[in-house]
Amino acid sequence: MSDVRSVLTDAMQRLDESIDAEILLLHALGKSRSWFISHADDEVDIDVQTAYAALVERRVKGEPVAYITGRRGFWSMDLEVTPDTLIPRPETELLVELALERLPRGTTAQVADLGTGSGAIALAIASARPQAGVTATDASAAALAVAINNARRLRIANIDFVQGDWLTPLIFQRFALIVSNPPYIEANDPHLARGDLRFEPASALVSGKDGLNDIRRIINDALAHLEPGGWLLLEHGWHQGEAVRKLLEAAGYIKVFTVQDLEQRDRVSGGRV
Repeated sequence: MSDVRSVLTDAMQRLDESIDAEILLLHALGKSRSWFISHADDEVDIDVQTAYAALVERRVKGEPVAYITGRRGFWSMDLEVTPDTLIPRPETELLVELALERLPRGTTAQVADLGTGSGAIALAIASARPQAGVTATDASAAALAVAINNARRLRIANIDFVQGDWLTPLIFQRFALIVSNPPYIEANDPHLARGDLRFEPASALVSGKDGLNDIRRIINDALAHLEPGGWLLLEHGWHQGEAVRKLLEAAGYIKVFTVQDLEQRDRVSGGRV
């Protein structure tokens, strides 16, 4: 019978990322990373080895680790994810940081997250500002079910979930802050046929010829849903900062800005009414 170290080493030879092999093994074992550090010489049951080999094979074929394990860390949370939702990514945490900068501690402000997917952005804001009220929308009932389950499991209560396209179900409601990580990839982008993007829902990735169709709609529609002085913050592609700023300014937003991520790429733009 093989031990943990040898089983992991064999898998690493098949996968491009050694961290993927480790995450999948810990998932198969039902153990944490801290357990692994002191149990590398433990023997691995043959049934676990078989299950692990199947997980590795799925990853070899390109399936994202997050979909294989059904989990992805974001902010300080462990989120359930499924193929019905985008996989939360570290760069999106910048959107949360910028939102929280505009929401003082103890605020009772109303916040909307459009296209919530797994609920990552909305739940991060709601957990950090427990007195605020957060409303999260998504057109996909399946994605919304994942977000609701995450809220229940994390015991985050100051959040409501509403099914509908962007701001459509929020008629007559106004917010101090609206955030969104909408689809922003061009329809003919070759990256859609590569890596994890092949497995993620196209409706949450692609937005017209220039990738800006949904961003245009949100920018225009948000004007009727923002309180005086309210902010709209949008995540977008690394090359779209200038275009998004122009759209915000043309719609009448003020204090328009773009912030770069840790890789010095334009990532989030926003403006105030």
